[in-house]
Amino acid sequence: MASTAGTEAGAHAARTRALAVLRVRSTALAVALLPAAAAVVLLAGSLTGRIPDGSAVAAARPAVTAAALVVLALTAVVAAVVVRARPALSPTVPVPEETAPDLYRLVRDLADRLDVPAPSAIALTPDCDSWLEDRTHPAHRARPAPGGRQRRPAAPVLVIGSPFLWWMRVAELRALLAPVVAGTGPSAQPDIAAARRFVRGLDAAVAVAAGRPLLAFVGWTARLLLRSCREHAAEMERGVAAAASERAQAVDYGLRIVAQEQVGLAYAGWDRLLNRVALPAWRMGRWPSRLDAGVVSALTELSRRDRLAEGFASRLGERPACDLLEEPGVIDEAASLLAARLFHGGPERPCPGWTPVSWSQYPEEVVDRKWRLEAARLHRVLEDALDLTACPAGSVPVVDGTPAPPTVARVLDRLTGPAGPGVGERLGARLSAELAREAGHRTDGARPPGGPGGAAAHGADGPRFDGLVPLFPLQPPRSERELLTDHVTAMICCAAVDTAGAVPGLDWLDGPALLVGGARRADLARTVLSLVEDGDGEPLRAWLGEVGVRPEKPVRLG
Repeated sequence: MASTAGTEAGAHAARTRALAVLRVRSTALAVALLPAAAAVVLLAGSLTGRIPDGSAVAAARPAVTAAALVVLALTAVVAAVVVRARPALSPTVPVPEETAPDLYRLVRDLADRLDVPAPSAIALTPDCDSWLEDRTHPAHRARPAPGGRQRRPAAPVLVIGSPFLWWMRVAELRALLAPVVAGTGPSAQPDIAAARRFVRGLDAAVAVAAGRPLLAFVGWTARLLLRSCREHAAEMERGVAAAASERAQAVDYGLRIVAQEQVGLAYAGWDRLLNRVALPAWRMGRWPSRLDAGVVSALTELSRRDRLAEGFASRLGERPACDLLEEPGVIDEAASLLAARLFHGGPERPCPGWTPVSWSQYPEEVVDRKWRLEAARLHRVLEDALDLTACPAGSVPVVDGTPAPPTVARVLDRLTGPAGPGVGERLGARLSAELAREAGHRTDGARPPGGPGGAAAHGADGPRFDGLVPLFPLQPPRSERELLTDHVTAMICCAAVDTAGAVPGLDWLDGPALLVGGARRADLARTVLSLVEDGDGEPLRAWLGEVGVRPEKPVRLG
């Protein structure tokens, strides 16, 4: 009974705020029509003889009429832009019903239990979040089939975070989606739907007018109306969320608490996987094609390491939510490609310089290649920083006609000598400049299929296609000291692989890893920091001796 009262109270508050938003729209329309009404009154008065010709009021009639025509024209332009402007649409991976009948069945059953309309479709987003998205705007609807009629969706689209499908169990996913699906009820309320359309139209109009001087008045008007209804719109959405939450309490409420715990764990593992594992591959023009499957491995490893997450891995014996998909691998690949586009700025489809990589190939195709390229760059920049003979990118430095071998010993000598701190600063600055130069250099090549045109720009921070930038960049640019640390580490890892029998590996939480005797050697980072920050090479020399690395041996570069 209390839950029903809470639901009704939230819905009533949302509808009240929606009416306030619509009143802003009505007030704006009334203000726009006021000059026209005045002109009509003056014209009617003149025609009926109530306003004598030659009077001051009659003399003002042409000016009022002209002003009314101008205001009506501007109002029509603003209304046309607001109505026709395409609202922002979240990039998602569509999930047709034939590819996930069990998932659609679960959502519809959930909607029936909540007594709300079922979502019109389901889509996935490569993030740890879920929401309802209205796609009723004509620009968002797919073209009708030949000879068929296109039906306007009666309910919003349900967007589900793809990591949830792979990490959560079916029952947990159902409990997590209950409050989201419950939001379709308020969305079907006419006043709330109209208020949302008005606010989205204003927001889209602001985006359309941005940077267009001819539409400056449209942008100013839309921003003014948005400021007028912002508070009402925010309170309306709070009321909708409160009503949906109250309605969903009757469905799997106890299990939802456990599911919310999984959300926090999934977000932590997903963030680590993107930053530590996916980002190094993206920077090299490779994109892991099974990110969602990887998040299971990452979270399982996190559960093993973190005592706070103990017991979560035991759930893996239950049915995963990804079993609700007919072809999980295909959906995972599409979501992984979209994640690369959103978080790194990659193209929409695979193309030269932008190819998928499987987890089994990751150590060889990404880790080893990354180390070799960074070792070659460090060797090249080190010689240049010492004012020795400059050499083209990719060639071997030459000193007095003799090729200078790339060795760890030479790096140690330069960074631990009397001028070590100065050499380190110059190296960091030159590495930063070299990376900027590489990132700005466009290679010759074919246009990415399906892209807007142009060749790829390759650099240490990954390819850029036609100026595309990530919508949600994962990390800020690395500092010069961080770049030097990464490159020195890469040189040492190459030497360990070449002379000590080490192999490149993948740590699900920390990314590229050096494996010696089958075990990860995470203690390398501490010794490299001592070298770079303090100029103390003794900890690193001790580490090299323990592992069996021969620092005087030339390193094979990429």
